[in-house]
Amino acid sequence: MNCEALQTFRQEVHKLLTKAKDATFELMDAVMTTRQASSLAEFSLSPIFRRQYPSTYEAIEDCRPQRNQLMQLCIKQIPVQEYIVFGIDHTPWPRPDAKTLKDRTYEHQGKTQNGVAIGQGYSTIAWLPEEQSSWALPLRHERITSWESPMSKAAWQLKQVLKHCSQKVLVLLDREYGNAKWVLATAKLEADCVMRIRSNTCLWGIPPAYSGHGRPRKHGDSFQLTNLENWTPPNSSLELDTSKSGRVRVRMWKDLHFSKAADCAVNLILVERLEPTGSGRIMPPLWLVWTGERTMPLEEIWDQYLRRFGIEHWYRFAKQRLHWTMPSLKTPEQSERWSDLMPVMTWQLWLARDLVTQYRLPWQSVTLNLSPGRVAQCVAGHPPRSMFSLLVQIGTPASAPKQRGKSNGRIIGFKCTPRTRYPVAKKTYSQPKKQQQTA
Repeated sequence: MNCEALQTFRQEVHKLLTKAKDATFELMDAVMTTRQASSLAEFSLSPIFRRQYPSTYEAIEDCRPQRNQLMQLCIKQIPVQEYIVFGIDHTPWPRPDAKTLKDRTYEHQGKTQNGVAIGQGYSTIAWLPEEQSSWALPLRHERITSWESPMSKAAWQLKQVLKHCSQKVLVLLDREYGNAKWVLATAKLEADCVMRIRSNTCLWGIPPAYSGHGRPRKHGDSFQLTNLENWTPPNSSLELDTSKSGRVRVRMWKDLHFSKAADCAVNLILVERLEPTGSGRIMPPLWLVWTGERTMPLEEIWDQYLRRFGIEHWYRFAKQRLHWTMPSLKTPEQSERWSDLMPVMTWQLWLARDLVTQYRLPWQSVTLNLSPGRVAQCVAGHPPRSMFSLLVQIGTPASAPKQRGKSNGRIIGFKCTPRTRYPVAKKTYSQPKKQQQTA
């Protein structure tokens, strides 16, 4: 990797920010090189940010990132491979006290007392470039509105990415997407999907031939994951030794389907760890479902699905290091513009991973493959090739700020109009009304 690729990428990003692009671009550089911050205005203290602190909020207010063009720019950075591995997931941005923020919803958050957080949900589709790595490079990171579901948003995002991706695609998802709704939503898309499903799921086999009487059957024999008596002999099975999980047995059953998606055949995969962990704990089995025309070798499916956890690492990195959920923005539009900058900053760190010198804190171990946090790490006494020194070396496409006079401020006696307070939106899904029988 050379500096030219990073410079070219930064110049193209600068063009696609359109309005307030200079302040927004310098704000991104300040975020990447600032380890700790308590407010958005604090990024103005960075030497890279040449403007005054009000420009941090004005940048989020005025910028208009071209989301589709930025996605296409990121897709161009993906090298030609046998197949591209994508991960899809969603996460909440908790805003329980923001009563004036429009379109807040109830979002799932496992670490809370009741498992529910009030705020905004964001869906992300990211490229997973490496095995056993914490890198996840988002292509789209968008808010889930109150009239959308995480599944419908994810299916729409995948469709937009496939329009500009000519290579084979493998999508990895957690068990929230392992159901008939996702299978039906992506049935016409040219992408293979591997989803985790719940251990109490019931699948169905191919129905028998039509007997000529009555309605043709849609389902064959049931395949209940919790009932061993319903299991048929697997179509393929193997055991392999892995460096991370020890002895693993993988079995696959073909030509099954969900009850509400009878026309969409899936392959059921069972992954079992045959050896206990170091603490003596027996790990529960892992049930996966494969959809798509192509089939990956059985010994590779287990390793490929483990790459999905890279998107979980990115969520933590975005919230803790890129300060994604730190600002208290007042409108959903501002939140979306600020969120659109997260993938751009991550891609810059990815392009700079081979250009920086590893700098570790006293309690950090040496690593060969730098994580996003290690690349962004910048402390006092900058090493020769830190992210800070690299940005200073290659320069910025942003123009220098122009001096202007101070505003006269508000007129004496002016009273601000109280902002409108919005209730929390509840997502409801209307059921089709039954047609009344006529005599």
